[in-house]
Amino acid sequence: MFNKLSFAAIVLCMITLLPACIRNPVTGRRQVSFMSEAQEKKIGQENDPQIVAQFGLYQDPKMQKFIDQKGQEMVARSHRPDLGFEFKILDSPVINAFALPGGYVYFTRGIMAHFNNEAQFAGVLGHEIGHVTARHSAEQYTKQTLGQILFVGGLIVSPEFRQFANEAQQGLGLLFLSFSRGNESQSDILGVNYSSYIGYDAHEMAGFFKTLERKSAGTEAGSVPEFMSTHPDPGRRFETVNELATEWQKENNARNLKVNRDEYLALIDGIVYGEDPKQGYTDNNVFYHPELKFQFPYPSGWQLQNSPMQVQMASKDGKALSIFTVSQQKTIEAAKAEILEQLKLEVQRDQNMKVSGLPAYGMVSKQVGESQTLAVQTILIEYNNLIYVFHGVCDQNDFQKYEREFDYIMTNFKKLTDPARINVKAEKVQVVTVRSGGSLSKALNSFQIPSSRHTEMAILNGMELNDQLSQGSKIKIVSK
Repeated sequence: MFNKLSFAAIVLCMITLLPACIRNPVTGRRQVSFMSEAQEKKIGQENDPQIVAQFGLYQDPKMQKFIDQKGQEMVARSHRPDLGFEFKILDSPVINAFALPGGYVYFTRGIMAHFNNEAQFAGVLGHEIGHVTARHSAEQYTKQTLGQILFVGGLIVSPEFRQFANEAQQGLGLLFLSFSRGNESQSDILGVNYSSYIGYDAHEMAGFFKTLERKSAGTEAGSVPEFMSTHPDPGRRFETVNELATEWQKENNARNLKVNRDEYLALIDGIVYGEDPKQGYTDNNVFYHPELKFQFPYPSGWQLQNSPMQVQMASKDGKALSIFTVSQQKTIEAAKAEILEQLKLEVQRDQNMKVSGLPAYGMVSKQVGESQTLAVQTILIEYNNLIYVFHGVCDQNDFQKYEREFDYIMTNFKKLTDPARINVKAEKVQVVTVRSGGSLSKALNSFQIPSSRHTEMAILNGMELNDQLSQGSKIKIVSK
């Protein structure tokens, strides 16, 4: 029977049997790690194709050359210059940048559109490289592994501890959140250092946090208290990064650091802004795909999320999900066989059918799990030499409630023939020159930007509407 002493000995033994502690490249301190550098690289290599498949790459050779050049220049001055980094731009409107272990760094076109100079980009680039060089993913993995060992061990050896298991698990989660916030703060320091090393003014990095703060204001994500978030508050980061930039520049007697606003605006002039309709778009609860020329409706109140891999639609109560995707198989029969095998479905009823005159097959199945049995409604449709797949999923007990919604989505799939829907164009960032001095609001009016979008354009430019512009200044607007 276990006791506290024997459990402690087991944990100590596990730690001491690990390979030699790894020295953190950034801090120089030795630390226990369950993840080697080779494993870091493997994780990145295995997950990179999935990320690219999910979001797609934004095809702009000039912009890709820019991030490769700046990325490799910064890596050469980093704590892990020989790791072998890769930098990619994802075709997503979301404002985000992130990194995988092993040196895979991603920027969305959404965040590229919201930078207003090279220095802002360089600061965020340094931040993401910092996550990799400081081995934050490996560190988090190790802490979670040891934390779970200790948590499970507490359940084994302490009857008193079992009484508070739920509270302890919640506390463990908050502990890991604090680790993540600490990692974010350390990466901010590295972002300042790395971007400054290659000659950029890191105060501009601080300015970008103001954009993030304004973008998130009033949203659910923006209202999450700092202590419950994995990222420090953007307003606080603005102050901290400004202080770090001032300190670095004073210590290094740095002068003439680059901002390069006009150069960056020229780089992103014409970048797609927001959703790209050629990848599919929604209007009045109908999803349209102009390139593949199909459309289908979804119920009012349902939320839709589109990606290159699939379209997901969820009921407002979160109890039903419909998924639309494309099979890799060439026939309905082959697609059916693959789905039954992969999803382990037990068919309850099925039929050959027509959907808007197209060959189709439908089935209702169940998927039996350890704690829940799901009802799965599936329709396969053959159209333009592709097999399209709809799934509707909910708890088996709720199927009658959602069957009508699933039918509504799936059986109303049809060809898209309306030229107005097919030829819809994406909005793009356009860099324009201010014709006369005055406020940003005045300039936006001169370019016939609707007043309802003035605040959006101010955030896009990293400005306030009452900021004064001189004649000849360049700003970003959005047009088709």
